[in-house]
Amino acid sequence: MTPGKPLEGLLVVSMEQAVAAPTCSAKLADAGARVIKIERAEGDFARGYDAAANGLSTYFVWLNRGKESVCLNIKDADDKALLAALLARADVFIQNLAPGAMARAGFGAAALRVRHPRLITVDISGYGEEGEYAAMKAYDLLVQAESGLASVTGRAEGPGRVGFSVCDIACGTMAHAAVLEALIERGITGQGKGIAVSLFDGMAEWMNVPLLYFEGTGKSPARIGMAHPSLCPYGAFETADGAQILISIQNEREWASFATHFLGDGGLVTRREFATNMARVANRPMVDAHIAGVFAARSRTACVAALGAANTAYGFINGVDGLAAHPALRRVTVATECGPVRLAAPAARFSDGERALGPVPALGQHTDAVRAEFLA
Repeated sequence: MTPGKPLEGLLVVSMEQAVAAPTCSAKLADAGARVIKIERAEGDFARGYDAAANGLSTYFVWLNRGKESVCLNIKDADDKALLAALLARADVFIQNLAPGAMARAGFGAAALRVRHPRLITVDISGYGEEGEYAAMKAYDLLVQAESGLASVTGRAEGPGRVGFSVCDIACGTMAHAAVLEALIERGITGQGKGIAVSLFDGMAEWMNVPLLYFEGTGKSPARIGMAHPSLCPYGAFETADGAQILISIQNEREWASFATHFLGDGGLVTRREFATNMARVANRPMVDAHIAGVFAARSRTACVAALGAANTAYGFINGVDGLAAHPALRRVTVATECGPVRLAAPAARFSDGERALGPVPALGQHTDAVRAEFLA
């Protein structure tokens, strides 16, 4: 435990693997909770995703800092007894095994809360624990497809995948927020509660705008790459020296300034095809072609100066190499068994300074110590 962190003194037990549950528990560990990660003898399979972080898995290093690793086989009587002892003292229990697996082992969420009324339980699943999809395996890309996310991502030629485990991460961050709510409520009532979050529900919530658009118009939002289905101009344009600059116009005031100061044609503000956002969306090919011609005649430096004069929002389309060197990127270092790894820092900044993150555990590193502590 790190002094001065808000969740210091809380015990979180997490029978977790992959990404969603570790996302939730990592954030709790960052805030000072003691997180005991339960792994099979072969380890969380995310340990084997790649070896790019000093020989360790990128996902595992990112999402398992500050935890203790304990290897258990809950079919073994002694290991089952240790898990029961851990849960008897835990504040939060997180698990993302197959639906029903923990109940069959005697550790179902509802039964645990009867035995331990202050316990907060978190069940993470792919599609929920009821219904025809409950037994379906739900890896991230599958949920991107099932939730409709892939259908609104990519270019017109076909659906696209978000390039990281967005469904898992969304689910884990939503679970984390729910745990904090439950801890606040427990501080008032003294009672724990059950939380259930699925990858599908998390992404379905994020898909509300496309869903409402479809149900209001009968049409799905079009895939238009780096453009925006509801706003125009909003997209990437190439400069004379080959740079890609993304611009975003959000309202008519911004459009008037852009047309006058960047395009050099204030008359566009009242021209029928350009006068309103809805008109520009309907005439997107014409609008984009006009704007593209202006970008193509200027260098990146000249475009940036003109966009600044127009007070237009813009950005550059970076690769991951651009992110790695970005002036706004904040870094934090975590220790691992293979040496230090520099991560992008957690997004939230606190007025009392940056929080140090705990080390990434080796497989089973804390098994013996935890067994001695909890079964003494």
